[in-house]
Amino acid sequence: MKALILNGEELNDISLDQVSKEIRKELLFKDFEVKEILLKEKEIADYLGCFKCWVKTPGICIINDYGREVAAELINSDLLIFLTPVVFGSYSYQLKKALDRMIPLISPYFKKVKGEIHHKKRYPKYLSLLAVGIMKETSQFQRKIFKELVKRNSLNFHSPASEVEVFNAADFDSLKLKDIIKKFSEKVGESNDN
Repeated sequence: MKALILNGEELNDISLDQVSKEIRKELLFKDFEVKEILLKEKEIADYLGCFKCWVKTPGICIINDYGREVAAELINSDLLIFLTPVVFGSYSYQLKKALDRMIPLISPYFKKVKGEIHHKKRYPKYLSLLAVGIMKETSQFQRKIFKELVKRNSLNFHSPASEVEVFNAADFDSLKLKDIIKKFSEKVGESNDN
């Protein structure tokens, strides 16, 4: 199975290198093929909101930059990992910019999912989502917002399984992360019929 890590480490911010190494190590141990994209090193334009990826070039963003490659890697993976500093309860700018560009991966048409209106699937298979947030200082309010954001994004991604955990940078618990990855990796590959 394939795992894709979208590393949203910010310029001049806390380094996520050690957390990334732990994630990759555990996924390789679980026989995943792992690819990591360090987003701050890639040229990805801001999202335009033109929706041409829905009507003129279905499934493909009109902006021809690395965002297209991220979308292709993402839809061809079994597991997506968001690795990001938690910024005001949300993703880093680097990760948010890349995620905004993933709108071509869903259909412009709608249907009810668990009593809510969501976009229909464009493709028959979608990936499981694991989010790992790193905070400089503990804030229960920001932690709660981040967890809800990931939950909502997993619905939009039609993820068959999702999990989110937030760690404090000062006392990062690598054993807890390993346990989360070990348990969650067993769910990857399950189908979803949303």
